[in-house]
Amino acid sequence: MEYLFDTINKDDIERFGSCFPYTGVTSNPSILKMEAQGEPVLQALREIRQVIGFGRTLHIQVVARDRNDIVAEAESLMEKVDDQVYVKVPTTEEGLAAMQMMKQRGIRITATTVYTKVQGFMAIAVGADFIAPYYNRVADFDVDPKELVSSLAKVITKHNAPTKILAASFKNITQVNDALMAGAHCVTVQPRLLHAAYGAAAIQRAVDDFTRDWQSVAGDVSITDL
Repeated sequence: MEYLFDTINKDDIERFGSCFPYTGVTSNPSILKMEAQGEPVLQALREIRQVIGFGRTLHIQVVARDRNDIVAEAESLMEKVDDQVYVKVPTTEEGLAAMQMMKQRGIRITATTVYTKVQGFMAIAVGADFIAPYYNRVADFDVDPKELVSSLAKVITKHNAPTKILAASFKNITQVNDALMAGAHCVTVQPRLLHAAYGAAAIQRAVDDFTRDWQSVAGDVSITDL
Protein backbone atom coordinates (compact mmCIF):
# COMPACT_ATOMS: atom_id res chain seq x y z
CA MET A 1 0.00 0.00 0.00
CA GLU A 2 1.45 3.34 -1.07
CA TYR A 3 0.39 6.96 -0.82
CA LEU A 4 1.61 9.49 -3.38
CA PHE A 5 1.13 13.25 -3.29
CA ASP A 6 -0.91 14.68 -6.16
CA THR A 7 0.76 18.09 -6.18
CA ILE A 8 3.89 19.99 -7.18
CA ASN A 9 3.55 22.46 -4.31
CA LYS A 10 6.99 22.18 -2.73
CA ASP A 11 5.88 23.69 0.59
CA ASP A 12 3.05 21.16 0.92
CA ILE A 13 5.33 18.27 -0.04
CA GLU A 14 7.91 19.24 2.57
CA ARG A 15 5.36 20.05 5.28
CA PHE A 16 3.10 17.04 4.93
CA GLY A 17 5.86 14.71 3.80
CA SER A 18 7.34 14.96 7.29
CA CYS A 19 4.09 13.45 8.65
CA PHE A 20 2.70 11.15 6.00
CA PRO A 21 4.71 8.21 4.55
CA TYR A 22 4.48 9.11 0.87
CA THR A 23 6.31 7.22 -1.86
CA GLY A 24 6.12 9.64 -4.77
CA VAL A 25 4.62 12.66 -6.48
CA THR A 26 2.24 12.83 -9.43
CA SER A 27 1.48 15.75 -11.69
CA ASN A 28 -0.53 16.58 -14.78
CA PRO A 29 -1.07 19.70 -16.92
CA SER A 30 -3.98 20.85 -14.72
CA ILE A 31 -1.82 20.64 -11.59
CA LEU A 32 0.97 22.51 -13.37
CA LYS A 33 -1.49 25.23 -14.34
CA MET A 34 -2.60 25.67 -10.72
CA GLU A 35 0.71 25.30 -8.94
CA ALA A 36 3.67 26.19 -11.18
CA GLN A 37 2.95 29.88 -10.46
CA GLY A 38 4.76 31.20 -13.50
CA GLU A 39 7.90 29.14 -12.90
CA PRO A 40 9.27 27.37 -16.00
CA VAL A 41 7.56 23.97 -16.03
CA LEU A 42 10.58 21.73 -16.38
CA GLN A 43 12.50 23.71 -13.78
CA ALA A 44 9.59 23.26 -11.34
CA LEU A 45 9.63 19.52 -11.96
CA ARG A 46 13.40 19.30 -11.50
CA GLU A 47 13.00 21.08 -8.17
CA ILE A 48 10.37 18.56 -7.11
CA ARG A 49 12.92 15.82 -7.73
CA GLN A 50 15.41 17.67 -5.54
CA VAL A 51 12.79 17.76 -2.76
CA ILE A 52 11.69 14.11 -2.95
CA GLY A 53 14.98 12.51 -3.99
CA PHE A 54 15.37 9.39 -6.13
CA GLY A 55 13.97 7.07 -3.49
CA ARG A 56 10.48 8.23 -4.44
CA THR A 57 8.76 8.14 -7.82
CA LEU A 58 7.99 11.19 -9.95
CA HIS A 59 5.17 10.92 -12.50
CA ILE A 60 4.92 13.53 -15.28
CA GLN A 61 2.29 13.61 -18.03
CA VAL A 62 2.85 14.14 -21.74
CA VAL A 63 0.51 16.38 -23.74
CA ALA A 64 1.02 15.00 -27.26
CA ARG A 65 -1.70 12.83 -28.83
CA ASP A 66 0.12 11.12 -31.69
CA ARG A 67 2.16 8.02 -30.79
CA ASN A 68 5.42 9.30 -32.22
CA ASP A 69 5.02 12.68 -30.56
CA ILE A 70 4.16 11.00 -27.24
CA VAL A 71 7.37 8.97 -27.41
CA ALA A 72 9.35 12.09 -28.33
CA GLU A 73 7.94 13.97 -25.34
CA ALA A 74 8.65 11.01 -23.06
CA GLU A 75 12.27 10.93 -24.19
CA SER A 76 12.50 14.70 -23.72
CA LEU A 77 11.26 14.40 -20.13
CA MET A 78 13.83 11.69 -19.48
CA GLU A 79 16.56 13.97 -20.82
CA LYS A 80 15.46 17.31 -19.36
CA VAL A 81 14.09 16.26 -15.95
CA ASP A 82 15.76 12.93 -15.17
CA ASP A 83 15.92 9.37 -16.44
CA GLN A 84 13.97 7.94 -13.49
CA VAL A 85 10.70 9.70 -14.36
CA TYR A 86 7.51 7.71 -14.84
CA VAL A 87 5.86 9.12 -17.95
CA LYS A 88 2.09 9.46 -17.70
CA VAL A 89 0.38 8.57 -20.97
CA PRO A 90 -3.39 8.84 -21.52
CA THR A 91 -4.80 5.39 -22.28
CA THR A 92 -6.09 6.05 -25.79
CA GLU A 93 -5.40 3.98 -28.90
CA GLU A 94 -2.47 6.22 -29.79
CA GLY A 95 -1.40 6.13 -26.15
CA LEU A 96 -1.32 2.34 -26.16
CA ALA A 97 0.73 2.35 -29.34
CA ALA A 98 3.15 4.79 -27.75
CA MET A 99 3.37 2.69 -24.58
CA GLN A 100 4.53 -0.32 -26.58
CA MET A 101 7.20 1.79 -28.26
CA MET A 102 8.24 3.22 -24.90
CA LYS A 103 8.56 -0.23 -23.34
CA GLN A 104 11.04 -1.15 -26.06
CA ARG A 105 13.08 1.90 -25.04
CA GLY A 106 12.97 1.08 -21.34
CA ILE A 107 10.84 4.10 -20.42
CA ARG A 108 8.79 3.83 -17.24
CA ILE A 109 5.05 4.18 -17.89
CA THR A 110 2.03 5.32 -15.90
CA ALA A 111 -1.11 4.71 -17.96
CA THR A 112 -3.52 7.47 -16.98
CA THR A 113 -7.10 8.63 -17.67
CA VAL A 114 -8.41 5.11 -17.09
CA TYR A 115 -12.22 5.14 -17.00
CA THR A 116 -13.04 1.62 -18.20
CA LYS A 117 -11.97 -1.98 -17.69
CA VAL A 118 -10.83 -2.41 -21.28
CA GLN A 119 -8.51 0.59 -20.94
CA GLY A 120 -7.02 -0.88 -17.79
CA PHE A 121 -6.75 -4.41 -19.23
CA MET A 122 -4.96 -3.13 -22.34
CA ALA A 123 -2.54 -1.05 -20.27
CA ILE A 124 -1.77 -4.14 -18.18
CA ALA A 125 -1.28 -6.15 -21.37
CA VAL A 126 1.29 -3.69 -22.78
CA GLY A 127 3.21 -3.78 -19.50
CA ALA A 128 2.51 -0.36 -17.99
CA ASP A 129 4.22 0.01 -14.63
CA PHE A 130 1.21 1.82 -13.14
CA ILE A 131 -2.38 2.30 -14.24
CA ALA A 132 -4.37 5.24 -12.90
CA PRO A 133 -8.15 4.79 -12.74
CA TYR A 134 -9.90 8.11 -12.12
CA TYR A 135 -11.98 7.15 -9.10
CA ASN A 136 -14.30 10.12 -8.62
CA ARG A 137 -14.62 10.89 -12.32
CA VAL A 138 -15.68 7.30 -12.94
CA ALA A 139 -18.35 7.66 -10.26
CA ASP A 140 -19.59 10.82 -11.99
CA PHE A 141 -20.36 8.65 -15.04
CA ASP A 142 -22.55 6.37 -12.88
CA VAL A 143 -19.94 3.60 -12.99
CA ASP A 144 -18.97 1.80 -9.78
CA PRO A 145 -15.32 2.78 -9.22
CA LYS A 146 -14.82 0.10 -6.57
CA GLU A 147 -15.87 -2.58 -9.04
CA LEU A 148 -13.52 -1.14 -11.66
CA VAL A 149 -10.54 -1.17 -9.29
CA SER A 150 -11.44 -4.65 -8.04
CA SER A 151 -11.61 -6.00 -11.59
CA LEU A 152 -8.23 -4.54 -12.48
CA ALA A 153 -6.73 -6.01 -9.30
CA LYS A 154 -8.15 -9.46 -10.07
CA VAL A 155 -6.64 -9.47 -13.57
CA ILE A 156 -3.26 -8.34 -12.25
CA THR A 157 -3.29 -11.10 -9.64
CA LYS A 158 -4.57 -13.78 -12.02
CA HIS A 159 -1.87 -13.11 -14.60
CA ASN A 160 0.87 -12.18 -12.11
CA ALA A 161 1.32 -8.89 -13.93
CA PRO A 162 3.87 -6.39 -12.59
CA THR A 163 1.48 -3.45 -13.05
CA LYS A 164 0.37 -1.51 -9.98
CA ILE A 165 -2.99 0.23 -9.65
CA LEU A 166 -2.43 3.89 -8.82
CA ALA A 167 -5.94 5.16 -8.11
CA ALA A 168 -6.42 8.90 -8.64
CA SER A 169 -9.05 11.65 -8.70
CA PHE A 170 -10.60 11.72 -5.24
CA LYS A 171 -13.03 14.17 -3.68
CA ASN A 172 -12.87 12.85 -0.11
CA ILE A 173 -10.93 10.47 2.12
CA THR A 174 -13.73 7.87 2.03
CA GLN A 175 -13.09 7.37 -1.68
CA VAL A 176 -9.38 6.99 -0.98
CA ASN A 177 -10.03 4.31 1.61
CA ASP A 178 -12.55 2.54 -0.64
CA ALA A 179 -10.05 2.42 -3.50
CA LEU A 180 -7.45 0.75 -1.27
CA MET A 181 -10.01 -1.70 0.09
CA ALA A 182 -11.06 -2.55 -3.48
CA GLY A 183 -7.51 -3.56 -4.38
CA ALA A 184 -5.57 -0.45 -5.41
CA HIS A 185 -1.88 -0.85 -4.68
CA CYS A 186 -1.36 2.91 -4.49
CA VAL A 187 -3.38 6.11 -4.31
CA THR A 188 -2.35 9.62 -5.26
CA VAL A 189 -3.94 12.23 -3.04
CA GLN A 190 -3.67 15.94 -2.47
CA PRO A 191 -1.78 16.14 0.85
CA ARG A 192 -4.24 18.68 2.21
CA LEU A 193 -6.99 16.08 1.82
CA LEU A 194 -5.01 13.76 4.08
CA HIS A 195 -4.42 16.64 6.48
CA ALA A 196 -8.14 17.38 6.64
CA ALA A 197 -8.86 13.76 7.55
CA TYR A 198 -6.90 14.28 10.76
CA GLY A 199 -8.85 17.40 11.70
CA ALA A 200 -11.85 15.54 13.12
CA ALA A 201 -12.95 17.07 16.40
CA ALA A 202 -13.22 13.64 18.02
CA ILE A 203 -9.51 13.00 17.48
CA GLN A 204 -8.45 16.23 19.15
CA ARG A 205 -11.00 15.70 21.93
CA ALA A 206 -9.52 12.29 22.74
CA VAL A 207 -6.01 13.74 22.85
CA ASP A 208 -7.20 16.55 25.13
CA ASP A 209 -8.89 14.02 27.44
CA PHE A 210 -5.69 12.01 27.76
CA THR A 211 -3.75 15.19 28.58
CA ARG A 212 -6.19 16.16 31.33
CA ASP A 213 -6.13 12.64 32.78
CA TRP A 214 -2.33 12.62 32.81
CA GLN A 215 -2.23 15.99 34.55
CA SER A 216 -4.67 14.75 37.18
CA VAL A 217 -2.28 11.89 37.96
CA ALA A 218 1.18 13.40 37.50
CA GLY A 219 0.62 17.15 37.41
CA ASP A 220 1.64 19.54 34.67
CA VAL A 221 4.85 17.70 33.77
CA SER A 222 5.94 15.53 30.85
CA ILE A 223 7.12 11.95 31.09
CA THR A 224 10.70 13.14 30.55
CA ASP A 225 10.40 15.35 33.64
CA LEU A 226 9.67 12.46 35.96
